[in-house]
Amino acid sequence: MDKESLLRLVDSLHRDKEIAKEVVFQGIEAALTMAARKHFKSQEVVTIQIDRTTGEILAKEGSRTIDPSELGRITAQTAKQVIIQKIREAERDVIYEDFFSRRGDIVSGTVQRFEGSAIIVNLGKTEGVLQRSEQIDGEHYNVNERVRAIVYDVKKVGTRVRILLSRTHPDFVRRLFELEVPEIAENAIEIKALAREPGHRTKISVASSDQNVDCVGACVGVRGSRIKNIVDELNGEKIDIIRWSNEPEVLLPNALKPAEVSGIILSAENQVATIVVPNDQLSLAIGKRGQNVRLASRLTSWDIDIITESEFEERQKTSAEGLSEASETKKTAINNVTASEPGERIQTDRKKEEVS
Repeated sequence: MDKESLLRLVDSLHRDKEIAKEVVFQGIEAALTMAARKHFKSQEVVTIQIDRTTGEILAKEGSRTIDPSELGRITAQTAKQVIIQKIREAERDVIYEDFFSRRGDIVSGTVQRFEGSAIIVNLGKTEGVLQRSEQIDGEHYNVNERVRAIVYDVKKVGTRVRILLSRTHPDFVRRLFELEVPEIAENAIEIKALAREPGHRTKISVASSDQNVDCVGACVGVRGSRIKNIVDELNGEKIDIIRWSNEPEVLLPNALKPAEVSGIILSAENQVATIVVPNDQLSLAIGKRGQNVRLASRLTSWDIDIITESEFEERQKTSAEGLSEASETKKTAINNVTASEPGERIQTDRKKEEVS
């Protein structure tokens, strides 16, 4: 290969594969050095250097200068294979570093093929894997269909990079809100907590650092335009947007919406909240298969026990009766002690008379 062709090859790999030129030069030098050592089978040290500007190859065996044409066709073929391997490794490292820095970010690609229940997604430079456990229940994809997901893990597997995608991770919803709501990207609104059951329901609590910005209204958008885009991306998954509060007395009722709350009893020691709801609100507060209360509990980090107003009144009544019984028992014990005191005095007086 002449000097101009070598420089063009390095430049092409740099542009197309985004591999640093120095990495390519070092790979070619290592390949040529290995091939030269095998060819000459010499005890002398073989060194090969490439001029980064002119592309001229300087080869030496000890103090003797080697003409690259002396290496022969077989040596050149060996060098070519080593160069290809080095380039693949460099390309793998570039892809790995690129996607490793994008963990938690949303990427977009097209469905390339199916491997069992997993979906292989074409991401341009490489492929991503959307495993069955990371797919939303009920979703179906076709080849060449566009799909969006977050990068949740990146691994090196031999000479390849395995990019694992997810549509079920809570951060997928978080990133969608950041894309759709500019106030979140500008830090005017903060997502304080998020709880999700993929394909069914998500609860997200938000707070505003600007008094002029309504955090809930901004997330919903004009006529629900922003939240609609997110729900459409999630194929109809329900999303409850909750106003954050540092006071559990305010946060817990918000988290249990759309159910109404009549009262709250908090036990701060073991982080348990007893929530009282109207009799007709119990099923709404618990939700289908316990989904509403379960998400509210995860969102607020409180263990939630929901009871109806009737159950609360019954508990109060039982508690009052228990106190009344305890009070009566105490009175009886006092009366017994009082009743026994005169008899004791009489016996004591008789003993004194007998002694006298």
